[in-house]
Amino acid sequence: MAAARGVSAGRMTPDLNSKPQLAPGCRLNDVSQQQRVLLMPEKALRLSGPSLQIVERCDGKRTVREIIAELQKIYDQAEPQKVESDILGYLTLLNDQRAVDFVAGD
Repeated sequence: MAAARGVSAGRMTPDLNSKPQLAPGCRLNDVSQQQRVLLMPEKALRLSGPSLQIVERCDGKRTVREIIAELQKIYDQAEPQKVESDILGYLTLLNDQRAVDFVAGD
């Protein structure tokens, strides 16, 4: 069941305390050390760089807030608010494509 979400600029965004996980029928497949493919029913999405780092963290254990904090440390040269905005946007896109579900946090 999806966690409650807030409305931002007309779009639904993930709750920061929710825990994203790959949706049923979706899984990561190895292509190389630096590139993987997110397999979804009837489609696939090639992942590398930040998109791969985000999806790898969608394990149902980390909250959206924790994922953002981890990636802000990795991309410390970027504006923290920009990193957060990009992650929320990407998670929203993955949710719209039914690749990621959000489980309510503790």
